[in-house]
Amino acid sequence: MTQAVKAFADKHLERFISRKFLAWITATGLCFGGTLTSGDWVAVTLAYIGSQALVDLAVQWKHGKNS
Repeated sequence: MTQAVKAFADKHLERFISRKFLAWITATGLCFGGTLTSGDWVAVTLAYIGSQALVDLAVQWKHGKNS
């Protein structure tokens, strides 16, 4: 049962939000809730920003600056 729910959530969440951004939002919520330390939140944020920058760089490299 949980596998079917996970598959449904993955299919529909990917249309609206990237997994990296979802992880960042989750980390932010956990930080506000006191479950995650500020140092861990910074690490998640840096990973999100760094990975997003790599994606943007790859798109520019493949398709040019106008994409």
